[in-house]
Amino acid sequence: MNLDLKNYRNRHSSQSKLARIAWNMVWLLLFRPTPRGVFYGWRRFLLRCFGAKIGRGVNVLPSCRVWQPWKLSMGDFSCLSEGVECYSVDYITIGEQAVVSQGAFLCCASHDISSPIMELIHQPITIGPQAWIAARAFIGPGVTVGEGAVVGACAVVTKDVEPWAVVAGNPARFIKKRVLSESNNQQRGEG
Repeated sequence: MNLDLKNYRNRHSSQSKLARIAWNMVWLLLFRPTPRGVFYGWRRFLLRCFGAKIGRGVNVLPSCRVWQPWKLSMGDFSCLSEGVECYSVDYITIGEQAVVSQGAFLCCASHDISSPIMELIHQPITIGPQAWIAARAFIGPGVTVGEGAVVGACAVVTKDVEPWAVVAGNPARFIKKRVLSESNNQQRGEG
């Protein structure tokens, strides 16, 4: 059996394609040109206009790309930093106070390599509350990063990450448990 890519069909609906064209125009003309460090409310408004579920105090920086905003949900005080790519062919859920750092790639889709036409396949991604996805990390389709977990810089995550675990590497491997220091909480008056 051989690959037969001439029979590959884009299975996204016409409505989805038109909505993505409209979103890309809004992103290019109204979202991307906004200054870094300000206009968070404006960018939240634009994402909400395209169906994203955006909580209070969410920070989305201007160079962040969201493929389909209507498949994005962000909890209160979460953040998508510079150059983050959200390939939201399926749903991406980011918990409250979770941070996705510079250049990270949240990728909900891939291709079935056993299919002669390399059919598009997709699964949702969930980033738990208080998790941190460090710079240039890759989170693959179907992955859940648990509450409070840390994914190290440049890590490649293709399997779920347990709550409060620290993982790093390619492929990502468990490094240690994340433990928050009580002394830092007391210094801030939270103890």
